[in-house]
Amino acid sequence: MALVALERTTPLGPVEAWERLVDWERHGAFVPCTRLTVTTAPPVGRGTRLVARTAIGGLGVDDPMEIVEWVPPQQDRAGHCRLEKRGTWVRGWAEIHVRPDPRGSRVSWREEIGVRGVPSWGDPLLAAAGRSMFGRTVNGLLRGRR
Repeated sequence: MALVALERTTPLGPVEAWERLVDWERHGAFVPCTRLTVTTAPPVGRGTRLVARTAIGGLGVDDPMEIVEWVPPQQDRAGHCRLEKRGTWVRGWAEIHVRPDPRGSRVSWREEIGVRGVPSWGDPLLAAAGRSMFGRTVNGLLRGRR
């Protein structure tokens, strides 16, 4: 399993940063060939299930996830979300933490990811790809661009 860890500071307040980061459908705008869908009814929170589908042509892989922890931040209190990957091909978990900072908010994204068939010696390559992809996603979501 490869561990990916990112930290960002944003001038956005904790509530606004959180809302942008958990706008799940927008994640696909920053990950090539991927669409993220919420598969359970609103409201989003603990127990919500999502599927990230990465496909090229007719070939694709689903990454089903479930939110197992959900504590939205307030302006003066940190919040976090933990997702666990429930799929056959993609395993692991992801955590998003948003906490107040004198400059706005501090965001951390940690993800442990494994892909079926990728041996442990491939973890450094998987981690590098994850840092690039998740970094682009976090940056884009916080900037509000697609």
